[in-house]
Amino acid sequence: MSYDSNNIFAKILRGEIPCKKVYEDDHVLSFHDIAPQAPAHILVLPKGPYRDMNDFAAKASPDEIAALFRAIGRIAKEQGLDETGYRVISNCGANGGQEVPHLHLHILGGRRLGRMVQAA
Repeated sequence: MSYDSNNIFAKILRGEIPCKKVYEDDHVLSFHDIAPQAPAHILVLPKGPYRDMNDFAAKASPDEIAALFRAIGRIAKEQGLDETGYRVISNCGANGGQEVPHLHLHILGGRRLGRMVQAA
């Protein structure tokens, strides 16, 4: 499957759709989720055209990989989440619940989050 350059995150990265920016560098853009699932819900995206974590792991440069994970730590600290804890989630594919075909990680925090997955 090829990358869809018309997905909503690609449009945000191009500046066609506004976002409430939290952090940006050469490789990463981060912004508040428009439908937060916790008091702190921030999305972190690589700027490159990666569909999901599998695509990113296979194709991203070492600099892009380092920038993504360093950004998560920096954002968590700047948002005051490093002291009380937070969760980082990346949904991958249909069964993983991925809704937008551009790799994005969710930083969730600001309250006790509970179990990751409820028993079926």
